Amino acid sequence: MTSLGSTRTRAFLRLLTSIGTSKTQDTLKLLPFVVMAVVALIDFGSGPTSGLLPLLALGPAFASVACGLARTTVVGVVALVLCFALGAYNDILWMPRTDITLVAILGVTVASVLASAGRLRHEHQLADVRSVAEAAQRVLLRPVPRRAGPGIGVAVSYTSATAEARIGGDLYEVVTTPHGVRIIVGDVQGKGLEAVETAAVVLGAFREAAHDERTLQGVVARLENALTRELSGEQFVTAVLAEISGGSTITVINCGHPAPMVLDAEGGIWFAEPPDEALPLGMSALKASEPQPHHIPFEPGDQVLFYTDGVVEARDAAGEFYPLLERAHLLEGDDPQGSLDALRADLLSHVGRPLGDDAAMLLLRHRAARQNSTAA
Repeated sequence: MTSLGSTRTRAFLRLLTSIGTSKTQDTLKLLPFVVMAVVALIDFGSGPTSGLLPLLALGPAFASVACGLARTTVVGVVALVLCFALGAYNDILWMPRTDITLVAILGVTVASVLASAGRLRHEHQLADVRSVAEAAQRVLLRPVPRRAGPGIGVAVSYTSATAEARIGGDLYEVVTTPHGVRIIVGDVQGKGLEAVETAAVVLGAFREAAHDERTLQGVVARLENALTRELSGEQFVTAVLAEISGGSTITVINCGHPAPMVLDAEGGIWFAEPPDEALPLGMSALKASEPQPHHIPFEPGDQVLFYTDGVVEARDAAGEFYPLLERAHLLEGDDPQGSLDALRADLLSHVGRPLGDDAAMLLLRHRAARQNSTAA
């Protein structure tokens, strides 16, 4: 029921957003007629001394912002008709001032029609780019399973810092393998298409290695080999890899990534700092030893939040970092995805503007304690 309610809430918010956008478009389409009506009424009441006829050119100029070719043309014709009518009413129809105004309105109308055509072409191109981005998102950041084994819930959140983009340099994946459930959350150095390409390399290598390699160290070695062929210069990828293979712990290898936040069943909150943090992926030439795994307690009722530095390094208008530890209580809801959505909304509210870096979060929740108590 909670999951259904969360889904309905997100759908309702999307509906409100679409309604707000639709109302804005309708207002912009009516604005040219409103402006011309106001100018005509003022000029009609004040007489030929007002000199407001040139303002009729605002009608076709505003129409180019939101109207199509036909409506923009109609607005321009209406502006010309009003100029003729008001000029005749005020007995200034063939005076130089009126003639210049007519020529100006005609010129603005032609320019507005051309601008409207360019805007529509750009909107169509942007729609094509969005469709390609959505297809790339489905390939790179596939929907993760809502469960990662008996009684373990999974939730993800991704916010790209690139305008009009759905994907960026952050990455995550959850794969069920013969060796257990394996997870990766990472952050590619840099932004843009180059970061997306590197993220694709990491995810492709991880999905293959997670099934083939018996240990997490083997998975890390496969990722290093894949990145060695792709990366150049000083590029690197920070990542945390985890494995759930039963029992009451999660095996983790941290490759220069922010430490996961653990919320235990007793209310304790702490960051699982690795005793031996490995260097980021792609820097194998500098490594003196192999990365060593460590274990995070994962008892019934516990939660583990994996995240990228775009979360903890997000700043508000005063320059204050996002206080993730203080906001951990937002993850106490019944539905993991609903709780993570609440944390994401609080993050965006804290920043108050588009994020400066991509922000990805993946939440694991051990539900066995709740299920057992419900059954009892």
